[in-house]
Amino acid sequence: MDMHKIHQARILVQRLERLSADSVWAHRASGLRAGLDKSLAKVEAGEASAYKDLLVLIQAGFDILEKAAQEIPASEDR
Repeated sequence: MDMHKIHQARILVQRLERLSADSVWAHRASGLRAGLDKSLAKVEAGEASAYKDLLVLIQAGFDILEKAAQEIPASEDR
């Protein structure tokens, strides 16, 4: 079990929670957060097969954060 990935998943959950409700990505992030929480619980309970799922969810979370960030207007556009 890679403690770095577990820590990364926890931080990712926190970041996904902070997406603006106005963002089209916020709804998707909500479901992903639930999946990350469930997968984290399984990994921490020792389910080895859940670790692979956690890695996939972490990547999906970063993809959502990246796409949500692209919606943020540049400072000169404000």
